[in-house]
Amino acid sequence: AHLVESGGGSVQAGGSLRLSCTTSGWTYDQHCMGWFRQAPGKGREGVAIIESDGTPSVAFSVQGRFTISKDNAENTVYLQMNRLKAEDSGTYYCAVKPGVCWWNQDRFPTWGQGTQVTVSS
Repeated sequence: AHLVESGGGSVQAGGSLRLSCTTSGWTYDQHCMGWFRQAPGKGREGVAIIESDGTPSVAFSVQGRFTISKDNAENTVYLQMNRLKAEDSGTYYCAVKPGVCWWNQDRFPTWGQGTQVTVSS
């Protein structure tokens, strides 16, 4: 599988961005797609995951502000980020794994290159 993220950029606090992750070469019917992020000097953390049937789950830190969704026809998963805060800044990665969703990023064998999000306060 090959993943390509897009949609990152610089915004002021309170603004919005929508990240996209387009997949190709994926052969598993049941799979989980996730968004993870890494801030400078910090470890990578899970942001949102979505099952094959579209069931989403988002991290507590972004609940009410971020939404994950997918378009099966376009082989694309989205992360809508609203009311952005400075602490949301970092590199955002898309990842995919076969089977059901897990928050454990070690379970995800395939990752994109990442897209940078910078939120200024």
